[in-house]
Amino acid sequence: MGKGEIKMNNPPPRPIVQPPGKSLKYTGVKHTIFVMSGKGGVGKSTFSVNLAVSLASLGKKVGLIDADINDPDDPKLLGINKMEVFADDEGIIPVSTKYGVSVISMAFLLPSEDTPVIWRGSLRHKAIQQFLEDVKWKGTDYIVVDFPPGTGDEPLTLGQLIPDADGIIIVITPQEVALLDAVKAINFAKQIKIPVLGLVENMSGFVCPHCGNTIDIFGRGGGEKTALKYKVPFLGRIPIIPEVAEKSDEGIPVVTVNDTLRKIFSDMAARIVEQVEKK
Repeated sequence: MGKGEIKMNNPPPRPIVQPPGKSLKYTGVKHTIFVMSGKGGVGKSTFSVNLAVSLASLGKKVGLIDADINDPDDPKLLGINKMEVFADDEGIIPVSTKYGVSVISMAFLLPSEDTPVIWRGSLRHKAIQQFLEDVKWKGTDYIVVDFPPGTGDEPLTLGQLIPDADGIIIVITPQEVALLDAVKAINFAKQIKIPVLGLVENMSGFVCPHCGNTIDIFGRGGGEKTALKYKVPFLGRIPIIPEVAEKSDEGIPVVTVNDTLRKIFSDMAARIVEQVEKK
């Protein structure tokens, strides 16, 4: 080893292999839905938050697990990023919101919003396991799990810890590169043997706030074609509406203030509930 070189004592992290089987402490949850994307920047966290709020508006008791250890944004989108978590003798108490959704996230455990999480796979696995086993989820109707982008440690860990999850929703945008990554997500779902509940085409057209016309900035229809080709349900399109960014920055789920998006998400939530509970 030459002068100035750094010797790496630890080997590269390997994929986590967890024996299949749902945690006994997690059996009080009726239904679990994973939300994933093949790439970042498609609006997956915004979708997860608004889906959870929409499920709660249907009278369901809903929990939200922010499984993105590196970039835990869900609390910010719900306006609860300054909150802390507490525990009692029975476990960790998830943070409640006024929208009827209880949340657990790494964001509640960091000393500040700009603190990076520099962890290897084993620590990420342990954090995810605690989000499932040590948090008081008993009696929850639906848990929505917001995956990080891609098919790495966290999605694999959750797929192995909850092999009987009800299904995966894949969020995509219309660009061709995003559709290619969506196919990887579909194949990931097949590999871990969890059904795809459907594809959602986000950012599907920009709705002009002045004239109301829709401009297909990123194209249109790719999500539906991909769903048809790979024989998975197509749940619908979500347009680009400027109010989404504005309200997200304010910590307000846009489905609570925008009638167009409220209806879109409500219809999707109803279809998902019908799929899941029909089983």
